[in-house]
Amino acid sequence: MGLHIIRPDTTFDFIGIRKLMLAMSGAVILLGILSIAWHGGPRWGIDFAGGVTVQVKLSKAADLGQFQDALSASDLPGMLVQRFGQEGDNEYLVRISTLDVTADQASAKVSEALKAKLPDNPFVIQRQEMVGPKVGADLRGKAMEAMFYAVLLIAIYISGRFEQRWMVAGIMAAGLAAGVYLLGLTGMSTAWMTIGALLITLVLCWKLKLNYALGAVVALIHDVWITAGVFSLLDKEFDLTTVAALLTIIGYSLNDTIIVYDRIRENLRAKAAPDLASIINLSVNQTLSRTLLTSGTTLLAVVALLLFGGGVIHDFALALFVGIVVGTYSSIFVASPVLLGFESWIKTDDEAPAAA
Repeated sequence: MGLHIIRPDTTFDFIGIRKLMLAMSGAVILLGILSIAWHGGPRWGIDFAGGVTVQVKLSKAADLGQFQDALSASDLPGMLVQRFGQEGDNEYLVRISTLDVTADQASAKVSEALKAKLPDNPFVIQRQEMVGPKVGADLRGKAMEAMFYAVLLIAIYISGRFEQRWMVAGIMAAGLAAGVYLLGLTGMSTAWMTIGALLITLVLCWKLKLNYALGAVVALIHDVWITAGVFSLLDKEFDLTTVAALLTIIGYSLNDTIIVYDRIRENLRAKAAPDLASIINLSVNQTLSRTLLTSGTTLLAVVALLLFGGGVIHDFALALFVGIVVGTYSSIFVASPVLLGFESWIKTDDEAPAAA
């Protein structure tokens, strides 16, 4: 017998509270969008926005206010100072958004200011790096494209895997390619093109009645938006490690969704319940223990990274933590209820030959 933390014969009514949970998701997403709008867009890191980063380690403890006051005479424009790592590490990041100084010049000015203002607190410049604006813009565009193509390939895979409609999935891909080409002719930015392409993907899934793919794509967009919103609310930066975390979240959330979808398909074949709502409830209850065990063990590793991994991967671990929690939630309360919204499209094995 398999390991269960929740009995597989539980009868929680997940579908019965779907409207409440979807309303909660909508409120959280709206709050994140408002936060991003309030901050004038995502807070891009040096990787994407361009600029200079200098990492400093002090020998003795100093609060953030003292460190900022010490650097106030450095005359570095657009300077932002933040604590790095754990409280006792005494490490700080100095981020300069201007490109009028090189990394060496910024490091020299930081050193001069600290020697003058904190002479009794020796320090070490641990690293310095500089990213140009063109490189940052290119990286930002490539990151958006990577997330979009990940979602597109997932939609094609889900359509073929669960509905055996590879040809229709190919039609969707061709239609999307045409849509992206037309969007490119307008000269809009990569970010807006990516958002437009995602909307086209949703419309094509709806029009072509790729219901499983539609549910999976909606759940993935839900997970990414909430994670991005949480980062904006916490005033965290979006950099390459954050994008890597978002791509990991997309894959992890898909894994949970496939587990639930696979059981729904099996129960549809077996006619295990009289209607689709009951079948979805039954399937989610049957896979609940496995879902929670998988997410729980993964979260243990992520929490260890979050607490003890240091400042370099702290934001990466935070994004993973939020994404895993939200991805598990969306597999139950977002991806599955979307299927119920298109109940007339769901075909059992008896109906599949006729549909073909």
